Amino acid sequence: MQIVSLFRYPVKGLSAQRLPAVRLKAGETLPFDRAYAIENGPARFDPDNPRYLPKINFLMLMRNERLAALKTAFDEASETLTVFRDGKQVARGQLTSKLGRQMLEQFFAAYMKDDLKGPPRIVSAAGHSFSDVAEKCLHLVNLATVRDLERTVGVPLDPLRFRANVYFDDAEPWEEKKWLGQVLQIGSASLKVFKETARCDATNVNPATAQRDTTIPPTLQRTYGHSCLGIYAKVIREGDISPGAEIRLKA
Repeated sequence: MQIVSLFRYPVKGLSAQRLPAVRLKAGETLPFDRAYAIENGPARFDPDNPRYLPKINFLMLMRNERLAALKTAFDEASETLTVFRDGKQVARGQLTSKLGRQMLEQFFAAYMKDDLKGPPRIVSAAGHSFSDVAEKCLHLVNLATVRDLERTVGVPLDPLRFRANVYFDDAEPWEEKKWLGQVLQIGSASLKVFKETARCDATNVNPATAQRDTTIPPTLQRTYGHSCLGIYAKVIREGDISPGAEIRLKA
């Protein structure tokens, strides 16, 4: 088994950024993965006392599929986000500056006006990740499993629907369901699998068209008897990973 591709999502709900390689640190996510989020409505996130909040507090694909029509570029050195629509730049701002955030917030206030419960607010806190789970971890998806589901639904499925950090291949379909509690050696890093990924309606959104064109969670439940696809794993030993790196179960 080996890694095919690596992705992070600097802003929760927005597009993926492909990574050529990354160094993992124990107990941490990928650097800048879900480091920012766009709060939808009355402020609940406190940057001085950051804590996990359910994704319904933020703009996200489960309810806000228009986000998928946007493509973003994130510059790590300056923490600047550039937003594109139909290939044209529509917004840009430095996420660490008040003015930069305001410029981006003004764009989302107009673009997402029909979905908003109040003024959108870009939020972050040092060391905090706006993952769908409270634990700091990586999300892994088996491409053989995606292909098996693809045959079931009868239409092509872009793996990016599943918003994973690590896509891997050369495993049997659904083999990852047997890995709960086990340790994976990936490159020079070690990760412990602790949870399966329960899928929500965000997976119904086609990342290329921003349209809801499938019904993946009920299809999973009806066909396989569960609604999970993918696994979460915590980094327990730091190390480097990159596409092509071998994945193996540790004895």
